[in-house]
Amino acid sequence: MSVVIRRPDHTSDRGMSIALTHVLTIGITTILIAMLLMAGSTMLESETERSTEAALETVGERLAGDIDNVDRMAAGGTGGANVSLTSDRPRTVASTGYTIAALPEDQCQEAPLLNGSNPCLELDATSTDVTVYVPVKVTDGVDLEGTVQSGEIEIAYVDDGSGPRIELTEADG
Repeated sequence: MSVVIRRPDHTSDRGMSIALTHVLTIGITTILIAMLLMAGSTMLESETERSTEAALETVGERLAGDIDNVDRMAAGGTGGANVSLTSDRPRTVASTGYTIAALPEDQCQEAPLLNGSNPCLELDATSTDVTVYVPVKVTDGVDLEGTVQSGEIEIAYVDDGSGPRIELTEADG
């Protein structure tokens, strides 16, 4: 019995492994880069939403402080005192505009961390899906009303016989 060892004939597929290696390397690299870009995009969107939320909370808290000041000035004055204050708030936060709506107590109980015992401000970003609620303390029996765009806001205590209220309006500027 004789054993014949044959050498495989590689003349027809010589150089194939180099081309295949290059194709696989380029394909894997492309997939990894695409995954990195998608992860970076998601992270950037998440950070934008967080910064928008933090900025809206700050604006809302400062505006709530201004509303409280108007309420206290009106309560400290003689009956029927009309008080107004112009509050200058930024037109944009995190590169987006926003609207501010004064909501009564019953509409604030659905808001996170609010129990519906006070009126609140709803700040809604226009180009991102971010809405923030900030409680506002006003004297019992005083209504809070109005919806405004960002910028200069007129806060007015009005007692014209139909019940005392604090109105938010866009300041003439």
